[in-house]
Amino acid sequence: MLKLFKFLKPYWWQVLILILATGGQVFATLQLPALMADIINNGIVAEDTGYIWQTGVIMAGIAAASAACSLLAGYMSARVGANFARDIRAAVFEKVVNLNIVDIKDYSTASLINRTTNDVNQVQEVTMMMLSVMLLAPMFCIISLIMAVRTAPDMTWIIAVGIVAILASVIIIMSLVMPKFKIFQKLIDKITLITRENLTGLRVIRAFNNERLEKKKFEKTNDELTRLSIFLDKILKLEGPLVNIIFNGLTLLCTYIGISLLNKDFAYLGNMSAFAQYVSFVMMSFLMMSIMFVMLPRANVCAGRINEILRINPKIKWLKETKGLPNKVVSVEFRKVDFRYPGAEEKVLDGITFTANVGETTAFIGSTGSGKSTLINLVPRFYEATSGEILINGVNIKDYTKEDLIRRIGLVPQRGILFAGTVKSNIMFGAPNATLAQVKKAAEIAQAASFIEKLPGEYNAHIAQGGTNVSGGQKQRLAIARAICKNPDIFIFDDSFSALDMKTDAKLREALTPITKDMVVLVVAQRVSTIKNADQIVVLNEGKIVGKGKHKDLLAKCKTYQEIVKSQLSEREFNKEMKVARG
Repeated sequence: MLKLFKFLKPYWWQVLILILATGGQVFATLQLPALMADIINNGIVAEDTGYIWQTGVIMAGIAAASAACSLLAGYMSARVGANFARDIRAAVFEKVVNLNIVDIKDYSTASLINRTTNDVNQVQEVTMMMLSVMLLAPMFCIISLIMAVRTAPDMTWIIAVGIVAILASVIIIMSLVMPKFKIFQKLIDKITLITRENLTGLRVIRAFNNERLEKKKFEKTNDELTRLSIFLDKILKLEGPLVNIIFNGLTLLCTYIGISLLNKDFAYLGNMSAFAQYVSFVMMSFLMMSIMFVMLPRANVCAGRINEILRINPKIKWLKETKGLPNKVVSVEFRKVDFRYPGAEEKVLDGITFTANVGETTAFIGSTGSGKSTLINLVPRFYEATSGEILINGVNIKDYTKEDLIRRIGLVPQRGILFAGTVKSNIMFGAPNATLAQVKKAAEIAQAASFIEKLPGEYNAHIAQGGTNVSGGQKQRLAIARAICKNPDIFIFDDSFSALDMKTDAKLREALTPITKDMVVLVVAQRVSTIKNADQIVVLNEGKIVGKGKHKDLLAKCKTYQEIVKSQLSEREFNKEMKVARG
């Protein structure tokens, strides 16, 4: 928790005002019991009405000042707390979006969402209480103790009894609830995860008629969370009755002792009244601190989860300035590149070497698990190669700044991702300064213009979160248009034509040809028809290159490629292809 207090540094002057306002509130409030004792001793006992009115007016003014200080302290506490939470949320979000896939693979999406929202809210709530309660309570406690000892030294042992009783109750309650808070946060993560999975996978769940199974999974976790929540509430609710018993017991004790002392000196009446109020302030202070200490463990767990994200040290380091001067002629070159996932023994890629030249299309094909998508993901440094070199325009990708490398790449992922907004905002996602004419041109090349113009609002048509209101093929074409609008040096299509029919696929590739003459095109595909006319086809098998060349040459020489082609054609078509390949 303390590590997060660095986010309070920009608001130090507001915290200072809060401290001063709190001090003013405490000072003013603690004058009232002494003035009341003075009214009793010098006004009521002496039957001096004028003195009573005079002192009463002073008390009213002090009470008003105390209220004003309280309002100012409350306002500053809320303001600082809200800004504090905003800065933490921003820091966590910035950290997450700048981390690489390997950095966050151990954290579920649900967990990251909860850390950014629920956990920050818990920390904010406790911080606001700390800024008010943890300043107010100690001041009240210390000054009230001093005033109580000065007012009625014979009765100060009563305060010690009350403090010991409250501390004992707090320690018992904390020992029962602290171990449960971590479990509680994990169950909230699990609830969020199940809910998210069901919402995103609703079609699959219904297609397999598994609503009942998913309902049981949710109910099991929900019941577990409910039982734990009830347990925590029951334990925490014990604090109120315990404090009331202690508080009322001390009041009775003060009254009993005070009455016995009045027999000796009736003038002690005012002092007894003031002492009783000071005791109540001391007990209230300990009550506020005990509530704080009960809330603190949960907030501490939440702060630990937030710090866990903020402490992540990215495995992929980026330079602040690009080293060397990239060639103007675009190229992508792999030199003996190996890759294995962290902790894995087997290589996913082994000795990958090839060069993709400007104006050419280099395609990658292979069986599932052969390493095609992994190879593509190394180019924008989503993963870091275990060994070997990857060069873009003659410069190692490790020598680029993140911005310089990514601006050169237009990536269309295997699964088209759209964001809540409009058709136009999604196409302009990688080129925020693009004109409407450029957006329309990109859509035409991506074969998306035909369906966009039928939408209500056309390019201003609403796109739901995740693109749920458009079809898979439409989503993929919009993702392709987004990459085209960016006008990069390198196009990467990671099996991006799979949701397109053969006719649209052919039209799209034909429309791409004129704009890619000064670019490198890298294509991962499952369909041979998509890459048949590629300038270079790289055949992968178990992470190794087993063939490299044009379609005709590979069909004649590469057994793995022959098997892939044969699996996608009829025997008659395959024999015809083989006959052409062999001349």
